[in-house]
Amino acid sequence: CAHVTPVLLSLPSASLRGRTRAAAGGQLTGRARGVFHCASPPPTLGRGSNANDGSLTSTLKTLLVFTALMITLPIGLYFSSKSYVFEGAFGMSNRDSYFYAAIVAVVAVHMVLGLFVYAAWNEGTRQWREGKQD
Repeated sequence: CAHVTPVLLSLPSASLRGRTRAAAGGQLTGRARGVFHCASPPPTLGRGSNANDGSLTSTLKTLLVFTALMITLPIGLYFSSKSYVFEGAFGMSNRDSYFYAAIVAVVAVHMVLGLFVYAAWNEGTRQWREGKQD
């Protein structure tokens, strides 16, 4: 037996001879002891369904892509805009270029978050529509 479920049994007291638990008002009286019996095995998490596996893979892929974007895009834009755009093209001082490059990085973070919410929303509604057609 792969999965064992505990079952609580009641041994009736002397005053409840011949009556069931329901007839006694639903209360558990007497001594209780645990007994284990075999039940059906627990369901596997997504291992039997190809639709669930595809959905999980798609969701994980989306999450990993946006995680990589969240890490690389703001940092890359910060340093590249500071060096090439603000100090190089506009000729700003080192102190001013830090400030404006930080604004560019914050805007990039908000854009990635917005795109993630949009992608997650569309993926969720697409999966909902596919599930509804089944």
